[in-house]
Amino acid sequence: MANSFNTIGIIGKFRDTTVGETITVVHKLLKERGCKVLLDEVSAMLLPDLKIPVADRDEIGEQCDLAIVVGGDGTFLNVARTLNDYHTPLLGINLGRLGFLTDIHSEKISGRLNAILDGEYVEEKRFLLHGSFEYENGQGEISSSDAFNDIVVHKGHVARMIELDLYINGQYVNTQRADGLIVSTPTGSTAYSLSSGGPILHPGLDAIVLVPICPHTMSQRPIVIDGDSEIEIRISDKNHGDALVTCDGQLNVNLGIGDSVRITKNKTPVHMIHPADYNYYEILRAKLHWGHRL
Repeated sequence: MANSFNTIGIIGKFRDTTVGETITVVHKLLKERGCKVLLDEVSAMLLPDLKIPVADRDEIGEQCDLAIVVGGDGTFLNVARTLNDYHTPLLGINLGRLGFLTDIHSEKISGRLNAILDGEYVEEKRFLLHGSFEYENGQGEISSSDAFNDIVVHKGHVARMIELDLYINGQYVNTQRADGLIVSTPTGSTAYSLSSGGPILHPGLDAIVLVPICPHTMSQRPIVIDGDSEIEIRISDKNHGDALVTCDGQLNVNLGIGDSVRITKNKTPVHMIHPADYNYYEILRAKLHWGHRL
């Protein structure tokens, strides 16, 4: 596997000039290895002193054998959505606070990255969700988006619950009165879903978890369903205002009464590259502080 990554893109955290030092270190190492390097154009605008060839996301997807994401999990989520159609493998360098997805610490770049370029790595595939946001009675699509963590239908800016009608594979499930409903991938099960009382799903599972946010009744519980299910969430006509749908906490779309959200699995998986000693359970122990004495 050595030298399987010859052209490598670097994508830094959005609007963050502090990533310049890390990007410089990564670029120097890659050039010493004889790799061609392209820098994401947004990072290049913020870091004009870096003398690295610049490319947009499409060019990185088309030309690169690997994309290195320098930032936190939020940056990784954005890159996963925008590069997924190109099947570009992703490697994350963690500059954020938690780092479930970006699992190389910035202080260990040299050893980790050299080992990966020598072919010492594991590859993992995870799936995205695809959401189609539709007008009432099927009168057309408002917009659509992918999500690596979750798609959340929730109340807008008014401090009141919303009412949602839930269907799975065309079958009516229930009507929920809550602050919202989270539809999460296994990857997203350690994000908003977890903080709302949802279970942790191993990322290798082909499953989706639905988690109500502050439901009005204690009988509303998270439910795990098959990953190939089609989910429809309708904004009930009993609501008194609009709702919002949010993808990965980054993209927002307004929904009106009667509008719906249709969610399926994106058939193209995200390709993630990890160090050879990657251990998901070790990450859980570290990030969730399992076993630490209070």
